[in-house]
Amino acid sequence: MKSISKIGMAMTFLLSYTVCSAQIKNAQVESVKILGNCEMCKKTIEKAGNVLNVAEVNWDKNTKIAILTYDSNKTNRDEILKRVALNGYDSDTYLAPSDVYAKLSDCCQYERKAVVTAKTNTTKQVGDAKIDLKIEIVEHKQEVVAEKKQDVDLWTVLFDHYFALKDALVKTDGNTASSKANMFLTAIGEVKMEKLSSTQHNVWMKIQKDLAFDAEHIADTKEASHQRDHFITLSKNMYDLIKVSKQETLTYYQFCPMANKGKGAHWLSKDNMIKNPYFGSKMLGCGKTIELIN
Repeated sequence: MKSISKIGMAMTFLLSYTVCSAQIKNAQVESVKILGNCEMCKKTIEKAGNVLNVAEVNWDKNTKIAILTYDSNKTNRDEILKRVALNGYDSDTYLAPSDVYAKLSDCCQYERKAVVTAKTNTTKQVGDAKIDLKIEIVEHKQEVVAEKKQDVDLWTVLFDHYFALKDALVKTDGNTASSKANMFLTAIGEVKMEKLSSTQHNVWMKIQKDLAFDAEHIADTKEASHQRDHFITLSKNMYDLIKVSKQETLTYYQFCPMANKGKGAHWLSKDNMIKNPYFGSKMLGCGKTIELIN
């Protein structure tokens, strides 16, 4: 059933982009799988493949399917995929150079297959531009990639538990908030500082103890009012952390002027709609989004 759903998504995606063929002469349309994870990947893949009035790439991060529309008299599928590979993204035909892949942001580093491919080196005329299509592939150790993905996942887990804790406070559910705070504490202990960048490491060293302190207090009580007091400083430190981390999805930094005894308090949310964790149903819509974090 899952595979059928993916096929349906791919077909819908293909049909939705055939309109671009009207802008490209001698249009040939093909679909191909290109590995990637997020909106940042989409931007890079499409920019790499696009050539004005010659080639257009539309990539879907859910299906990993790219729709290639190109002028068959001026370019071809291989040339497009080589340019994409040179920017760090593997397809079934061409793999990215290992040094280029290594420079991708953590959120963009998808899981690679352990393969060895020969070198190619050619220069091709595309419109008025000459494009160097040199591809050099080396063996990629599956276990190394898996380890890096695990580190990224552990970092993401910390934020996921924070958002779950926030949702529990929105519902004034002290029991669930306590449980989620315990999970948050576990995630703190699993963050590997040696895997962090220097900027992330500096921030983490400043806030780690305070995060644990607030999470422990939230976990040790079922009273939502006391949990909310500690959620104020927990959210402040999580804001500092998310500003130096790489997240796949947009995060909303929100503020309620009535919270914290009229002093105001912030929180992070995955949803643009205001759902106040400091008042719950009493003043659910009190607040506003003051910053978008990507």
